[in-house]
Amino acid sequence: MQRLAGGKLKLIQAALRLITQSRSLTSLGLRELAREAGLNPNTFYRHFRNLDEFGLQVLGYIAEDMKAGVRQLRQMADSSEQASHDTVTFVYHYFLANPAATTVAVRELHGPSPVLRRALEAQLDASAREMAEDILERGLVPGVDEVVVQEISNMTIRYILFRAMDYIEKPGQRERIQVETERFINRQFRGALIEELDSGQILALKQAPAAD
Repeated sequence: MQRLAGGKLKLIQAALRLITQSRSLTSLGLRELAREAGLNPNTFYRHFRNLDEFGLQVLGYIAEDMKAGVRQLRQMADSSEQASHDTVTFVYHYFLANPAATTVAVRELHGPSPVLRRALEAQLDASAREMAEDILERGLVPGVDEVVVQEISNMTIRYILFRAMDYIEKPGQRERIQVETERFINRQFRGALIEELDSGQILALKQAPAAD
């Protein structure tokens, strides 16, 4: 988590309390925000030039909080399946514990502020790069080209965010959503492995006896 303190931290935490399914960061009023934070409205401009800059700080706060835990799990994984399971479990549990943060991320990706849209896209790209780096460093998908690992990582990060609100809002479907997400990731990497094989290797795999 970013080390924030004082009025800046209070304003960010106030925004996350005020966010609802029908509101975006840039729709929050400064007086409302300051009142929720227990601060004078003028305090906002001591820390931020405008709501876009404030939104960037909120998104950064959320991203750093989640990414550190995810990277640690991936760097300890012994297989791509374990990495998928541990990552999905951690991220969905984070979403559940921080529904306001999740709502911000999902909404601002298609929100009214081009500054925040670009910032969130950049954060998703950074998360995908880190995922690819961890997978390659650990050798979790040997034989898959580095570019392909990056492509799958990009798809994975966006798929998880796409399912985030369903996971939060549909408690009866959470287990199924997690299983489907892990299956999506694993199928992408298995498909990539098959693409690297020639026809003879694929035939040999089909003819090989099933493992006990």
